[in-house]
Amino acid sequence: MTKNIMIVGVGGQGSLLASKLLGHLLLSEGYDVKVSEVHGMSQRGGSVVTYVRFGEKVYSPIIDKGEADFIVSFEKLEAARYVEYLKADGRIVVNTQEIDPMPVITGAAEYPAQLIEKMQEKGICVDAMDCLSLAEQAGSAKAVNLVLMGRMSRYFDIPVKKWQDAIAACVPAKFVEMNHKAFLLGRGDVE
Repeated sequence: MTKNIMIVGVGGQGSLLASKLLGHLLLSEGYDVKVSEVHGMSQRGGSVVTYVRFGEKVYSPIIDKGEADFIVSFEKLEAARYVEYLKADGRIVVNTQEIDPMPVITGAAEYPAQLIEKMQEKGICVDAMDCLSLAEQAGSAKAVNLVLMGRMSRYFDIPVKKWQDAIAACVPAKFVEMNHKAFLLGRGDVE
């Protein structure tokens, strides 16, 4: 059976590395994996979506509305924007950070309040955490992607060692240790 993961965020947050890491990990686990290219404004500030699909045989990288088992969101508004893609029993893993989109920056709109609570009120399973502060604790605000991957890894029956091998394969050597730490903080395996 094919599983579907959507990675949503804002350009410049590291969603490409997150999808590359997932693809590498799932291939090493023997799955057929399709990772889409990034859709959206990959420059800083624009909405970005990547699809990761895996299973015995995957024919298309595209995920339609109501098909995502997981939505991994780098930011609350992006989670709300793509919630209709989630399966009824799906889960959103979300960083509680707020990044103002252009209409908020220009004063044309306000950042919506209570987004996580509103999703939960609709019966959506939301795993929300402050990934930015954990990334900073690991050594870099840019490690939010690895904190999110660590959090999501809790829902997969894949040993931590395999995730760490994938990190080592996808990250420049000088950043591996920091990214391992961010991953473990996201998992909740480090005090």
